[in-house]
Amino acid sequence: MQDRLHILEDLNMLYIRQMALSLEDTELQRKLDHEIRMREGACKLLAACSQREQALEATKSLLLCNSRILSYMGELQRRKEAQVLEKTGRRPSDSVPPPERSPCRGRVCISDLRIPLMWKDTEYFKNKGDLHRWAVFLLLQLGEQIQDTEMVLVDRTLTDISFQNNVLFAEAGPDFELRLELYGACVEEEGALAGAPKRLATKLSSSLGRSSGKRVRASLDSAGGSGNSPILLPTPAVGGPRYHLLAHTTLTLADVQDGFRTHDLTLAGHEENPDWLPLYGSVCCRLAAQPLCMTQPTASGTLRVQQAGELQNGTLVHGVLKGTNLFCYGRSEDADTGQEPRFTVAINKETRVRAGELEQAREWPFTLSISNRYGDDEVTNTLRVESREALQNWMEALWQLFFDMSQWKHCCDEVMKIEAPAPRKPPQALAKQGSLYHEMVLSEPVASGGPGEGLLLQNNAISAEIRALLSSYYSDR
Repeated sequence: MQDRLHILEDLNMLYIRQMALSLEDTELQRKLDHEIRMREGACKLLAACSQREQALEATKSLLLCNSRILSYMGELQRRKEAQVLEKTGRRPSDSVPPPERSPCRGRVCISDLRIPLMWKDTEYFKNKGDLHRWAVFLLLQLGEQIQDTEMVLVDRTLTDISFQNNVLFAEAGPDFELRLELYGACVEEEGALAGAPKRLATKLSSSLGRSSGKRVRASLDSAGGSGNSPILLPTPAVGGPRYHLLAHTTLTLADVQDGFRTHDLTLAGHEENPDWLPLYGSVCCRLAAQPLCMTQPTASGTLRVQQAGELQNGTLVHGVLKGTNLFCYGRSEDADTGQEPRFTVAINKETRVRAGELEQAREWPFTLSISNRYGDDEVTNTLRVESREALQNWMEALWQLFFDMSQWKHCCDEVMKIEAPAPRKPPQALAKQGSLYHEMVLSEPVASGGPGEGLLLQNNAISAEIRALLSSYYSDR
């Protein structure tokens, strides 16, 4: 039975890698190979963990790797199907014509995450009953991108779960669906995972000595509930904490707001469940979005701008279309150095654009009229260009901008502020007690069997393979 399980596991991983290679997608293949290696490392680390916090972090990493592998495999399957349809000369649906335009991509950032708790009066105010603790974290998925928050320890002394992370998704469309999943594990006593040094050394030598370190079987949920048969991925057979899905929700473009907002959570557990955490049923956060059309120039070139009321040929400027404005600079260098524009022409969802041609004009004969209404007054600015090709380029950029505005909606009213995520800090519990890598590799060796040996192992008891594995595991986080 074990041999058959090994064969099935190896075939699964071989199938995954061959799918990536057949698509010649080196970036997706690199991501998939990285997660497979990290997953194998997490399995080995979980087998070697002797402390509660270390086991929680290793199990969390294993859950994330499994989720990312499944996500990448779903994307590989979609690309594979697209390749097959392309070779046969068919579209995915012959009855549906391809869209004429595609909206621009954008960045989506979620921050200030808080999840209120609802303790019983006897637990919170009177401090009665057993003091249970949970280790919780959020898994966030947008398309094939999966990220996580730090792990937080929760008990009845807290009124809400607060995550300090700013989670940024760099590639999102206006039809994005951001799924939030709250996972939790009921924390046991420290002694449940503690072990003697000799026992830890035995675990290391036995688990890390095997070819792949994969001792499991677990079926992952079918991709997106599509009904396809799930591909089995191995999970560790060693004991350790188990995370349970506590609650989830999905946020879309309609939930984007440049401020703090409350959203409903769907609870996955009930009070009779021993792993149940008393959640209030909501999550508070700030969800912001930045379409690229609002932050990146979409067109630029030399123009003659004839503002409303001018009778002359207009002012020669360097125009830059960015966001909801056409910025007109005296020189192209001024746009690069951040100088203030000479004047600005507003572009919004109500702006009307007309193309024309001056038959009697020898120079700059093609015109582009931009009209905006302010109350009862209509203000028109006329842009003149040298060639029909330049006119077509400006018209195409403007129509694309209008289409992006119609798709991203209120996200194009003004640029929402998005802060870059801060570097992830090591968990406080791990920082205090020391990571498995620092305990086993960086510590000074002591005499074998000495009274102060504790959890330290002699350097000759740790192979170069284990050192490299642990080092890469903690450096990649």
